[in-house]
Amino acid sequence: MSYAVETKALTRIFNPKRKKEGKSVKALDSVDLSIETGELFGLLGPNGAGKTTLLKILSTLLLPTAGKAYVAGLDVEKDFQEVRRRINMVSGGEISGYGLLTVRENLWMFSQFYGIRSSIAHERIDEMLKLFGMADKKNEKVRTLSTGQRQKMNVIRGFITDPSILFLDEPTLGLDVNASRVIRDYIVEWVRSRKDKTVLLTTHYMAEADQLCDRVAIIDDGRILACDTPENLKRIVRMNRIMKLDVTLLKQKAPFGTLPGVENFSFVDDPDTDITSLRFVISEESAVSEIVSAVIHSGSKIISLQKTEPTLEDVFTKIVGKGFE
Repeated sequence: MSYAVETKALTRIFNPKRKKEGKSVKALDSVDLSIETGELFGLLGPNGAGKTTLLKILSTLLLPTAGKAYVAGLDVEKDFQEVRRRINMVSGGEISGYGLLTVRENLWMFSQFYGIRSSIAHERIDEMLKLFGMADKKNEKVRTLSTGQRQKMNVIRGFITDPSILFLDEPTLGLDVNASRVIRDYIVEWVRSRKDKTVLLTTHYMAEADQLCDRVAIIDDGRILACDTPENLKRIVRMNRIMKLDVTLLKQKAPFGTLPGVENFSFVDDPDTDITSLRFVISEESAVSEIVSAVIHSGSKIISLQKTEPTLEDVFTKIVGKGFE
């Protein structure tokens, strides 16, 4: 089977220019990874985990120290020119483009690096500027753009060449909610509507990976620690759920601690509001109905109920033994 992206024991070591400057750093440590055509694949990890190094090797900007990497079935070392014709890459927070040129001029210039006919390039540029809410900025100098507008332009640059495989290195880094939403929505639409397209997205935003990606690989210290769908990764953790209820003042609380599936139970009474706040740690989903039934049987009424599920951050913390920050 030919994958959109495949790595075999991929390793990258950065050596200091001089021995006195410090020790060698292993940025990637025997990474084995395969991404199918049509996937929106997420690479999730903290800063310094090896995400950007991996993307630089796959996009032919950096050579591996050992191992192999293939993009669209092509060796990134031997066939780098052919690889470049099939890919594009966008990084969050990058400063690209020429400030003296307009947005439209910059995008057209980048399209010419890929040999796209000007008429087709202009059509794509105008369409995408409209989609990203930047049609009114097309004749503005790039130097006058805000950070969010500049990043939208960078993302458009990645799509106008119509690559087979698009590498996105934290494309929403530092952006506001609205700008991030526009970019995420377009990424999803582009992959879902074009089955021959593939996106490799690196991020340290847990919710972004959970929301967008078909599969996610968790990387830390240059090693892939886990790889699966977000749901399956969260299922692996098998974490207890937390359930919180606010109910009208309860007199008898002890029975709640003995309900099936309840691992732990605590409460706080607020006489001023006549509310009892209950907190349960549950190990079984069936415990939810048991708790609700017990509240109703006690004669109390439920005011609010909240149940939390494991997140990808919980998965990472469980596997690595530390959080992202």
